[in-house]
Amino acid sequence: MSIAENKKAFHDYFIEEKFEAGLVLEGWEVKAIRASRVQLKEAYVVVKNGAVYLIGCHISPLLSASTHILPDPTRSRKLLLHTSEINKLIGKTERAGFTLVPLNLHFSKGRIKLDIGLAKGKKQHDKRATEKDREWEREKQRLVRSAQH
Repeated sequence: MSIAENKKAFHDYFIEEKFEAGLVLEGWEVKAIRASRVQLKEAYVVVKNGAVYLIGCHISPLLSASTHILPDPTRSRKLLLHTSEINKLIGKTERAGFTLVPLNLHFSKGRIKLDIGLAKGKKQHDKRATEKDREWEREKQRLVRSAQH
């Protein structure tokens, strides 16, 4: 079940490969995410010191958040991946010019998971071509529907 999606990622990047990662979260963050108070719009993923981090993801704390905790809505959150996956990501991002983009925050077996995409940036003309294809698909659907009636 999807909680938050980064639709802009598919517009701005070619997604080559997807990985599912767990997140290291605090209690108030889990409660806020369950209430869908999360945004992935300006978020990005970086690899530093052999670990993967989600940066810029905004989680709005609930009003009922505990009084003895000071919630930081945009703190860096560590992502949990297997070492082999991390090594693969490090290799691709350093050598091949790929970037890591958060795609989708969702529940999997009661746990909160994040899909990250290994992505290559689109140029302006690629974006236009994608938009044109999408428009043509819509037009085809319209034509098929009108031919059936």
